[in-house]
Amino acid sequence: MNNILTNQQLGQWKSAGALWPVDLLSQEETIRFRDKYLALEAATNGGAQGRFRMKAHLPVPWMWELIRLPRLADAIEDLVGPDIVCWGSSFFAKSAHDPRFISWHQDSVYYGIDPPDSITAWIALTDATTLSGCMRIIPGSHISTQFVQHEETRAPNNMLSRGQTIRDVNESLAVEMPLVAGQMSIHHNKTFHASEPNQADWPRIGVAIHFAASHLRQVNFDGATAIPVRGNPRHWLPEPYPDSEMSPASLKALEDFLAAYRSSGRKQH
Repeated sequence: MNNILTNQQLGQWKSAGALWPVDLLSQEETIRFRDKYLALEAATNGGAQGRFRMKAHLPVPWMWELIRLPRLADAIEDLVGPDIVCWGSSFFAKSAHDPRFISWHQDSVYYGIDPPDSITAWIALTDATTLSGCMRIIPGSHISTQFVQHEETRAPNNMLSRGQTIRDVNESLAVEMPLVAGQMSIHHNKTFHASEPNQADWPRIGVAIHFAASHLRQVNFDGATAIPVRGNPRHWLPEPYPDSEMSPASLKALEDFLAAYRSSGRKQH
C-alpha cells in the first residue's frame, strides 16, 4: 500500500520520470521556511546558493528539519522503498526579473551515484509559474540507460556551474511543472530538465533535496556521507548535525565534502 502517493501519481512517475504537484507544506510552514532562507541570504550577503552547493543542509539546522519531514519521507518511500538517505541538497532562487536560467541537463551525469537512480524533491517556497521560470522536463527522458553528452558552455547567466547543456533538445516535447508555494515536484535524476528566467515581480525560491535508496553508492570518492531518513542507511556514513547555523565545524564539513567532490573530477552542479 502506498503511503501518500496515488496510483495515478505513480503512473505519472513511471512514464514521465517526474511527478507534480504534491502538497507538502502548510501555509505557516512555507512562510517559516521561506523567512529562514531569506535570513540566510541576508547573513551571507546573497551568497547562500553559490556557497552551499550540493550539501546546503550541512551548516543549516532548519534544512535538516525540512529534509526529515515525515510527509516528505512518505512520498520518497513510495518511489524508492523503505531504506532512504538524503545525500545532498541545494538552493535554487531567482530574484524578481532575474535573467538567469538553467539549461537542459541530466543530474545523474554529475552526481556519481550508482546505479544512477537518485531522485530530487524540489520544494517551492514561493510560487513557481510559467512567468517566474518554473521547471520544465522532457517526459520519458529518464528511461534510456545511456547518459547524454553535455556541452559545458559557461554561459554567464546559466545557474549551473559550468553551463552544462544538452544540445538539440526537442522543446516541443517539454512540459512545465508549475507549483504553488508549499508544493513540491519530484524528478528522476536522469530526466532532462531546465528552467527559464524569472519575469515575475516576485522571487522564485526553491529547495532541491537529493534522495536515494540506501543501496545506491557514491562511486567517485570514498567515505560518502548522508542523512539517514528512514530504514537502514547501509554503507552511507552519518553526517554531522550543525550545532548552530554556519558553525565552524559544519562549514568545515561542507568544505571537506566539496574538496572530495572536486578532486573526484566530477563537475559541480
